[in-house]
Amino acid sequence: MKVEARIFEVLAVFFILMGVIYTVCTFYYRTGVEWAGAACMFFAGGLALIAGTYFRFVARRVEIRPEDFEEAEIEDGAGELGFFSPGSYWPIMIAGGAALFAIGFATANFWFAIAMVFVIVGSVAGLVFEYHVGPEKH
Repeated sequence: MKVEARIFEVLAVFFILMGVIYTVCTFYYRTGVEWAGAACMFFAGGLALIAGTYFRFVARRVEIRPEDFEEAEIEDGAGELGFFSPGSYWPIMIAGGAALFAIGFATANFWFAIAMVFVIVGSVAGLVFEYHVGPEKH
């Protein structure tokens, strides 16, 4: 997790530094500061800092991974990575709902887009609780 923390912390420094440079450049080469771009740069830096801080705190609580060990070999990362459902249809429902939401929103069909939000939320709930229902419910 330390690698991920470093990546996001470097990104945070980059975005904040670029935000300062962007603000100064737009102040001197235009009639004033272009606040939309400056705010986006500083907010991107803040979001990267939030993610980096989260990964830094998580890195303290988890055991060292091969990615965090300087002398690790490729074989050190072999093995089971987690549990992935082999026959779940919920991700397809989520992707379909998201695609239809985007189409409804882009065509200003807001009632359809709102309906697709409910489809997405229901599909995410189905995915999350897929293995938390009893065997008698299948």
